[in-house]
Amino acid sequence: MASVTYDQATRVYPGADKPSVDALDLEIADGEFLVLVGPSGCGKSTSLRMLAGLEDVNSGAIRIGDRDVTHLPPKDRDIAMVFQNYALYPHMTVAENMGFALKIAGVNKAEIRTKVEEAAKILDLTEYLDRKPKALSGGQRQRVAMGRAIVRQPQVFLMDEPLSNLDAKLRVSTRTQIAGLQRRLGITTVYVTHDQTEALTMGDRVAVLKGGVLQQVDTPRNMYDRPANLFVAGFIGSPAMNLVEVPLVDGGVKFGGSVVNISREDLAGAGSDKSVTVGIRPEHFEVVPAGGIEGVAVTVNVVEELGSDGFVYGTTKIGGEDKDLVVRVHGRQIPARGETIHVVPIANESHVFSTSTGARLGN
Repeated sequence: MASVTYDQATRVYPGADKPSVDALDLEIADGEFLVLVGPSGCGKSTSLRMLAGLEDVNSGAIRIGDRDVTHLPPKDRDIAMVFQNYALYPHMTVAENMGFALKIAGVNKAEIRTKVEEAAKILDLTEYLDRKPKALSGGQRQRVAMGRAIVRQPQVFLMDEPLSNLDAKLRVSTRTQIAGLQRRLGITTVYVTHDQTEALTMGDRVAVLKGGVLQQVDTPRNMYDRPANLFVAGFIGSPAMNLVEVPLVDGGVKFGGSVVNISREDLAGAGSDKSVTVGIRPEHFEVVPAGGIEGVAVTVNVVEELGSDGFVYGTTKIGGEDKDLVVRVHGRQIPARGETIHVVPIANESHVFSTSTGARLGN
């Protein structure tokens, strides 16, 4: 096993006016499961392909363990890649697909069979070894692709959106299997996805990219609780964090009828800005009775009922302008469409960002 290091790694495609991956600095520990996540075109797959040797590195370096692999061909990097489309040979059986790379490497048949059977047992594929891929479900095919990577016993697993072709229920079960398998094998894994739920539930750490630039890398919990900037705040979390620009007042910022307290030290980063952007997650509002604590009046437009919880999508007036808000409510106390509810932010659960730079203010 080995660590992975991106050292100012940059990729600029010919004719492009800016890098697809811009000076990426990232340390991935030995045995760690790191997820690269971000919107389409953010550079996550390019970063993975640079590590695999499928994309050139225009400047900077990439290391696996102590080896500089920046300009090594893929076959010399000791990595195994799992693709979105499985890439199985339709005319081969499951066993032949899983052992093909070992056969090409000249490994004897008995050793290949042993390694394939060991991997099949781990992946619950033993009874399917003599079947062709067309006789398997999507989840089983993905496990075969995983098995092909496992038998090689690489230093690093690379996974490029491997669950994208599966239905919603199968994605949930398969991501659990992949995460559990990685922890069992202890192989350093870099996993690319656009799905933030996958990122938060699977990774030891998550790295968020935007426009080829690393925005934040942290544990899922820390990233959710302490997003580094406005982009991460709006991207991580479902439904997304409410982000509202509000004016500064004495002691903090005015949010409807409430004042969100902010220390002088925290506000120092706002510079000459007359307003800041406050972020509040849907679960960090409290619904209060009308006429009691002075809360923000929210007109209900749409309600999502999810059983134990519900999400209210509504509008309110802040600073004389209509603002959209999402509020989580109890699943047994769902308001009706067109109704008005009153909410206040829960103390110490607000996030404050510079409106001009997007940077987080304070701790």
